[in-house]
Amino acid sequence: MERLLVIDDDAELCQLVTRFLSREGFAIRWALGGSAGIEQALAEDYSLILLDVMMPDTDGFEVLRRIRQQSRTPVLMLTARGDTRDRVRGLEMGADDYLPKPFDPAELTARIRAILRRSSTRTSAAAIAIGDIELDGGTRTVRRASKQVELTTVEFDLLAALMRAAGSTVSREDLVRSVLGRDFSPFDRSIDTHVCNLRRKLGPLDDGGERIKGVRGAGYLYAWAAKPGAR
Repeated sequence: MERLLVIDDDAELCQLVTRFLSREGFAIRWALGGSAGIEQALAEDYSLILLDVMMPDTDGFEVLRRIRQQSRTPVLMLTARGDTRDRVRGLEMGADDYLPKPFDPAELTARIRAILRRSSTRTSAAAIAIGDIELDGGTRTVRRASKQVELTTVEFDLLAALMRAAGSTVSREDLVRSVLGRDFSPFDRSIDTHVCNLRRKLGPLDDGGERIKGVRGAGYLYAWAAKPGAR
């Protein structure tokens, strides 16, 4: 049974989410407020954390920052509807996905299952090496110039998808479906934020050019002339 942690300052919401997700087969614990959430998240192992942004004692961004210092547990952030800044900020800080409040319980379950599938799935055990980047699907590690690069689950899967198609454009629609595990929406910019995070973490090519190029109206391309080699 997958163990989930809900961090929110709304006790009624925590109880409702617990009842619903328990019926879906999840084991739920919840912590009221950010400070209690940090303590609980780092004290035990969870398959996924549901994290509210707006909390009076310690907000969700600080909670996420503290969690990411010690843990790569997937995090689904609950944000105010229409507040794009919160969503982008959360993704940039290492959240795996977000869901605006109020949300449909069925959509919440679908998002959770999609994240859990990604975190439990292993890419090909064969490594992909392109230039100074080495990606190992078995250990889910990435190195640049032999130095490990810390990536979230989503960032790793996104990089793997782009590197496997190096030299060819991968559409945003395909990336959303294969990496985020949901249907594409033209108003959903989360995949673009994850690409920005990857660019920042991997840095430019040796000649200063972009490692991941945006192709206007089409998608993204891992821009390396050499074909990927598997080993």
